[in-house]
Amino acid sequence: MTNDPRGDGSLRTRVLFICTHNSARSQMAEGLLRARGGDRFAAFSAGTEATEVRPLAIRAMDEIGIDIRGQESKTLHRYLAEPFDLVVTVCDDARESCPVFPGTRRTDHWSFEDPSRATGTDEQLLAVFRRVRDAIAARVDALIAGSEPA
Repeated sequence: MTNDPRGDGSLRTRVLFICTHNSARSQMAEGLLRARGGDRFAAFSAGTEATEVRPLAIRAMDEIGIDIRGQESKTLHRYLAEPFDLVVTVCDDARESCPVFPGTRRTDHWSFEDPSRATGTDEQLLAVFRRVRDAIAARVDALIAGSEPA
């Protein structure tokens, strides 16, 4: 565990979720860990490129009581000098372009489909975002419970 850079003296497991555009999967993972991880975890997300947080990701998270409206899409360069206990790539493209992250104790890869590539009606698209959200939630919950090594 690393000291919280905010200087409050708490020890928290610092986790960075990386995806290509930092617009859906990594944003949902960050929001889930932040909401469910309590004061044991410090959650962050970034992308190999920055875009915007997808409205359907926000909506899917709202449905389970987690507000990610205040999160912003960021590039991973913002975090290159920071230490992390765990860096998780949540899309295959990010894993390919970012196989090593400096200053990290451990890396992992959680492969999730890209909900932003789905096609169909608004309701069909939202269903894909929900499915991906639920899959990410299961992995985040396992991480918190300790069955996913940190």
